[in-house]
Amino acid sequence: MADTIPYADMTLDELRPHLVEAMLPHVPFDGWTEGALETAAAELGIKPAVARLAFPGGAFQMVDAYIRTADAKMIAALDNPAFHALKIRQKITTAIRTRLEQATAHREAIRRAAAVLAFPANARKTAGLTWRTADTIWRLAGDTSTDFNHYSKRALAGSVYAATLLYWLNDESEGSADSWAFLDRRIAGVMRIETAKAKLKARTGEGPSLLRFLGRLRYPVEG
Repeated sequence: MADTIPYADMTLDELRPHLVEAMLPHVPFDGWTEGALETAAAELGIKPAVARLAFPGGAFQMVDAYIRTADAKMIAALDNPAFHALKIRQKITTAIRTRLEQATAHREAIRRAAAVLAFPANARKTAGLTWRTADTIWRLAGDTSTDFNHYSKRALAGSVYAATLLYWLNDESEGSADSWAFLDRRIAGVMRIETAKAKLKARTGEGPSLLRFLGRLRYPVEG
């Protein structure tokens, strides 16, 4: 978008991803702060006041915008025939691994972001961001479920992604090999759960009506 629309002419929604991208090299030193934001704005030729208007919610909103941008990059990298030809297990594994590999150059900024998300006051909103990434991964994998499995799949993917992210942040192995092995183990554990669920469903039928009711609900509200 920056190739066709000058930054100064963008709406705040259009500007946010460019600002967080420009912030990333400065976050390791300044954190997700107005200082890093103003430095990024100066590099893009944006007035500091306009940059601050883009993130009235402060650090959490900056991290939120970064995560949206990272999710979009993951989709752009994987929305292709080769990825869609993979089996579901391979799709989920590949998506999570790609998501982290794309962030390798900015690991310290991600560590700072994780610290922001870990504040107790942000717990509910952080859960919403994790859910959103998990939902993005499953939709990218072609999942269209609307029953209770819709929720259980995203809960499991979110837990795997969050656990792998924390492991990856502290992984010093070459090429993050230990992180990918950890991811494989976590995915294997999820597959065992899914197999057990399938066997249980085969023995008990469709399950209680409450589950069918939950499956009709819309996605959790973020905020």
